[in-house]
Amino acid sequence: MDLPDFPHAHSPYHAHLGVHLAEWRDGYAKLICDTAAQHANRSGIVHGGVLLSMIDQAAAFAGLFCPFPGRVRRAVTLDLDCRFTGQAAIGTRLVAEGRVVTGGRNIFFARTEVSDAAGTLLAFGASTHRYRAGSGDPQGVPAEG
Repeated sequence: MDLPDFPHAHSPYHAHLGVHLAEWRDGYAKLICDTAAQHANRSGIVHGGVLLSMIDQAAAFAGLFCPFPGRVRRAVTLDLDCRFTGQAAIGTRLVAEGRVVTGGRNIFFARTEVSDAAGTLLAFGASTHRYRAGSGDPQGVPAEG
């Protein structure tokens, strides 16, 4: 699958996990992870930490969309809740969809679901995020570098 490139959305952690931002707009983010051997737990299935990371990141991106070139929005996660509802075999494509539920000047709340490519729900969560300085403004702050 050819995935779009979103400037200023890259992180070493995403690269390490093999997570890619597939869709991003105001209030919504979709992440993809094609799992492989490095995603396995000791039982040989996808580690729950991969699902939890995808919940956190999809939720955060949902609240951080910035359509202004050369500008970004940033936040920190204050609270993260997760429920695992299934398991995934290695080789499964994971899809996380995060949506902003509501928010204010400094805080936003999001819900995220992680499913396999067939649409089977594997995990869901809710989270609270605090914008970093200047990022509560939809115009964001100048991107570094």
